[in-house]
Amino acid sequence: MTRPVNDTLLRALLRQPTDYTPVWLMRQAGRYLPEYRETRKRAGDFMSLCRDASLACEVTLQPLARFPLDAAILFSDILTVPDAMGLGLYFAEGEGPRFERPLRDEAAIRALQVPDMAKLRYVFDAVAEIRRGLKNSVPLIGFSGSPFTLACYMIEGSGSDDFRNVKALAYSRPELLHHILAVNAETVVEYLNTQIAHGAQAVMIFDTWGGMLNGAAYREFSLAYMQRIVDGLQRRVDGEDIPVVLFTKNGGHWLEDMAATGCDALGLDWTVDIGVARARVGHEVALQGNLDPGVLMGSPEAVARECERILDAYGPFPGHVFNLGHGIWQHTPHDNVRVLVDTVHRHSRAVRAAARLPEA
Repeated sequence: MTRPVNDTLLRALLRQPTDYTPVWLMRQAGRYLPEYRETRKRAGDFMSLCRDASLACEVTLQPLARFPLDAAILFSDILTVPDAMGLGLYFAEGEGPRFERPLRDEAAIRALQVPDMAKLRYVFDAVAEIRRGLKNSVPLIGFSGSPFTLACYMIEGSGSDDFRNVKALAYSRPELLHHILAVNAETVVEYLNTQIAHGAQAVMIFDTWGGMLNGAAYREFSLAYMQRIVDGLQRRVDGEDIPVVLFTKNGGHWLEDMAATGCDALGLDWTVDIGVARARVGHEVALQGNLDPGVLMGSPEAVARECERILDAYGPFPGHVFNLGHGIWQHTPHDNVRVLVDTVHRHSRAVRAAARLPEA
């Protein structure tokens, strides 16, 4: 696995010194870009876009043509995994993702199995094509949903305000929920390892819904299964480390527990003060985040000010990757994204210079 020319992200995730703080954005390839909307229109629908490796590569590279970002992230969707398990993913106009066959009875749950990875070949083909398209310029990040977040959609059949069916299962038939989570964890290990085998140079686990649990339930139903994934991942290929990032939205209560899994980095949402988070976890893991995506709807001056505030709060220490606290919003002004990227690169260099740290 050849190291990219700009390896700043990889070094930051591994808590090594860097000249500046690298930056990429959750959902950086998406609807806020007119070129993405045009490509999606050519594809016909969202899943057709995901399943066409050339088009998935095209939209993955689009934001890098606009902004000097320090990483690309695979264009795909976390729900491709349960779709491969036979749940029948589709996207209803204006309603988001849905499953034709959600897990609503014991027989369906007991029948759930790790899918043949051949059903996800289109994802791996996209990873390989994106790596070729990047020409070793910046790293490619692969990803998956967490076992618990996947289970939320698999049980409810769609998004939910309260995921009441999931919680009912957890507190009435926990053994059935554990079966789903165990299958999901085994699947995600194989899925991410196959992404790595096809060229992903770092991987991220998105635990979007773990933060809705209380502390005991989070450790039992979410964190324990992310631990299985961390333990099962291929962490080194051809002499190069493959960093692993865990992100639990609203998971700021459990940073120490998350860091103890052995992951390389934690993603933070915007509800956490990144300086406090760094003090809590020390230098055990890198931190990624954590600008409120809503800030990008404000003035360019506000965007620059908030970026500088986060960089100052983290300080001149190794191990920071700048990102949003969640995905970029659809109507985000492009000029504000450029202000964000330019400010992070400029101000983080100034923070390091002020601290008189040696250059990497």
